[in-house]
Amino acid sequence: MPDAVVVGAGPNGLVAANVLADAGWSVDVLEMQDEPGGAVRHDHGVAPDFASDLCSAFYPLAAASPVLAALHLEREGLEWSHAPKVLAHPLRDGRCAVLSRDLAETSASLEAFAPGDGEAWRNLYQIWEGLRPGILDSLFTPFPPVRAAARLALRLRAAGGLRVARTMILPVRRLGEEEFDGEGGRLLLAGNALHADLAPEAAGSGGFGWLMSMLGQTYGFPVPAGGAGALTAALVRRLERRGGKVRCGQEVTEIVVRGGRAVGVRTAGGEPVVARKAVLADVSAPALYGSLVAEEHLPGRLLADLKRFQWDFATFKVDWALNSSVPWSSPQAAQAGTVHLAEGVDSLTRFAAQIATGHVPDEPFVLFGQMTTADPSRSPQGTEAAWAYTHVPHHVRGDAGDDKLTGSWNTREQEAMADRIEEQVERYAPGFQPLIAARRILAPPTLQSMNANLHGGAINGGTTALHQQLFLRPTPGMGRPETPVAGLFLASASAHPGGGVHGAPGANAAHAALHGRHTRALSSLQRHLTGRDRRGRP
Repeated sequence: MPDAVVVGAGPNGLVAANVLADAGWSVDVLEMQDEPGGAVRHDHGVAPDFASDLCSAFYPLAAASPVLAALHLEREGLEWSHAPKVLAHPLRDGRCAVLSRDLAETSASLEAFAPGDGEAWRNLYQIWEGLRPGILDSLFTPFPPVRAAARLALRLRAAGGLRVARTMILPVRRLGEEEFDGEGGRLLLAGNALHADLAPEAAGSGGFGWLMSMLGQTYGFPVPAGGAGALTAALVRRLERRGGKVRCGQEVTEIVVRGGRAVGVRTAGGEPVVARKAVLADVSAPALYGSLVAEEHLPGRLLADLKRFQWDFATFKVDWALNSSVPWSSPQAAQAGTVHLAEGVDSLTRFAAQIATGHVPDEPFVLFGQMTTADPSRSPQGTEAAWAYTHVPHHVRGDAGDDKLTGSWNTREQEAMADRIEEQVERYAPGFQPLIAARRILAPPTLQSMNANLHGGAINGGTTALHQQLFLRPTPGMGRPETPVAGLFLASASAHPGGGVHGAPGANAAHAALHGRHTRALSSLQRHLTGRDRRGRP
């Protein structure tokens, strides 16, 4: 009988288990798949000599995360590797915006687009340097981050106060127009905003694009040496050395609740696993409240709010084994781990609008990963382990291209969409397609089958838009790890601060369980969800 049961062995579940084990708790982690890691895994399924990351690949948030830093995973053999350049956004005329960990290199790249844009980037970086400690403290601690927010407010005032706050909530198109005369800086910001599901015109997309850009400027977009699974392996080794257990092939079908408290779980095989102190769920909010916990244990308002839960964009991914490096028209792109492909901010707007109207984009915005460039161990010398992904609608109403895609994602549609992505790469790297030795297609249903949290290929545990962040994530008033069921904690990317590999939702849930905050937080949640005050009045 462990002290805690953690449902799901993704990075958040494994971080939560490690934090609990450090406090002396016994922990069992139950994972539905045959191996741990969730979206942080790699294999050799494309070609035997090529290490291909199945889902996530580059980890700026992990590099910046104090949560992961505190686990000292380097002691477990984890090593980070960097490409010579962080990110490149080439254009068809040969120009290329480059993000480098060297501030002078980034500035020089943007200065080539328009005089003064290099200094404009330096100004944005200076704001980041002033606010960085407060932002990271606020981002990676439970909501509301009272102390961190107070420190951030002081730094924000020193940096410009309301003017800086205004900048952070701007749409990324407007932020780029205000800060840069040329296309280069605008592209770096807007492309990074679309790492989430934030269109260039979405409120707050400027702040997110700026945050991702500054993380890249400071920490780079590192990768685990050997493959994404090296990060998972380090977390598992650390946990097992502390007495924790990871049991794979164990699908949890029910959170068992007795007397209003979570007392354990039941697996698909009918096995009950009792938890003495807590159950932590590294599963999506819709899965937790819509399936694992019976409706009779949940307030009606939460169930009603959950019907408004919004997923982020669906994802379509292709992995390749390439016989040589990518023949980019812009030589600078050859040194970048991540390459963004779209012909300007207008193209990004067009792409996002097509998804918003339920149409599969005809010229998709492509995020391209050059893994051997970032980590030479990924494939034989002179070759490249590469991948690309783009976004598509969850519910397809039509195809903006000529392939009559319906969103069934059968074999024909998968092949046609993969060809469309390759054609987009070919526009910026003529001669790319003949280099393909092997490819693997991961359509939205495939991604979900590999990890149930990737619902329909959504990779961020829910939209990054402002209406589902902070105290609104996953639903209004549910911004903390505590749930309406005593002893049950939400530990996935559906909880604050959301998607990305940084471990914060897992650590937040573990600390909430350890510090016994549930009684007070539960009382507040019950008042919110029932619409009554402390005396029970409406």
